[in-house]
Amino acid sequence: MRHRRGNKKLARPADQRLALLRSIVRSLFIHDKITVTLTRAKEARRLAEKVIAITKKNTLTARRQVEAVFGEKAIVTKIFKTFPERFEGRAGGYTRISKVGFRKGDAASLAVLELL
Repeated sequence: MRHRRGNKKLARPADQRLALLRSIVRSLFIHDKITVTLTRAKEARRLAEKVIAITKKNTLTARRQVEAVFGEKAIVTKIFKTFPERFEGRAGGYTRISKVGFRKGDAASLAVLELL
């Protein structure tokens, strides 16, 4: 049973899993919509929601926390310019996952992860 398990392993060691999720969330913030497998979308949504919630505080500490996730100042400044106004009245649920079918080749279920 999976009682009290924190996350999906995604068949990777912890450092590779975190790097994968960071790159998915980074692409999501750049393009506003990405297509990934359903399991990856669900795990990336968790990280994206946390980052957006931190961004809404719009303090120096929040900026440093987001820089620790991404490591790039360019994307962090873009996030802090657009996201606080964009998600101002929303108290959560900043992303949407829509199933789009199956990948040709290995039949993995695909989903679109998008910002609202």
